[in-house]
Amino acid sequence: MSATLLSAAFALLAAAANATGTVLQRIGARTVPHGDAFSVRLIRHLLHNPAWLGGVAVIVGAAACQALALNLGSLSLVQPILVTELPFTLVIACAFSRRRLSATGWAAALMVAFGLGLALVAAAPSGGHEEVSAWVWVLTLVSTLGAMALCVMAALTRPRGMSRAALFSSASAISYALTATLMTTATDVFERQGAGAFLTCWQTYGFFAAGGLALFLLANAMESGPLVASQPALTLGEALVSLALGGLVYGERVRTGWWLVPEGVGAVLVTWGILLLPGVETEADESSEPSEPSESSESSESSES
Repeated sequence: MSATLLSAAFALLAAAANATGTVLQRIGARTVPHGDAFSVRLIRHLLHNPAWLGGVAVIVGAAACQALALNLGSLSLVQPILVTELPFTLVIACAFSRRRLSATGWAAALMVAFGLGLALVAAAPSGGHEEVSAWVWVLTLVSTLGAMALCVMAALTRPRGMSRAALFSSASAISYALTATLMTTATDVFERQGAGAFLTCWQTYGFFAAGGLALFLLANAMESGPLVASQPALTLGEALVSLALGGLVYGERVRTGWWLVPEGVGAVLVTWGILLLPGVETEADESSEPSEPSESSESSESSES
């Protein structure tokens, strides 16, 4: 099997694992008191939640698969494949809630999967270089951290719901894309120069820090609103930012000319599938409504009176 096929296989495995971890994190985050959002108390609460811890463990495994995929293939190939995390999440969330995925959900999943495949075959991402100048790394860090800060500040001004979840998820997506970019250099250093160089490479500690930040932001997204709000921003945002960083940092290229037509069709299908998601219902989305516990408590109080 070629390195490209192995890279794609590990990327698909990472997408499935990420989807499972995200569903488990959402289950755990639903138990967090609203007042503990975006604070140290949030992490302290989640560290005592078995579902959230299980989700983190699965995501760590997904990161290992992603690292192998990036070692075998380009950033521009691996990261767009991770968009399949979106349909995986729909299917796995319904399996956890013992529900059938609706026709709208299947349509959204198939559009995303087919659109992604079409765009990747047409784009055929390739090329790139290993050496990255210091000023490119500075530009990368400033732009990504600045974009994350803007998303977080916008999220904190909004109440819990779709918008807040999407903004936190967008910040997490940028952080995950930065993690993959740093991981690409770190794994390359490990392959060429060994463990000693890997442990002294700043990108190694950079991708650990960016990955931890991404998990924290994702936890806030999971606490803020339903999966259909956070997951599209996470998966599509990570793929788009990764493609941009692949070109900026490593000089990776995609095909242009008439290939832009099928690439555009694929992008339209992915976008269309994502726009169908608000019509998809899962147990997590329904149970996350804050009105349910308050209504039950009100009814019990009225019955007592």
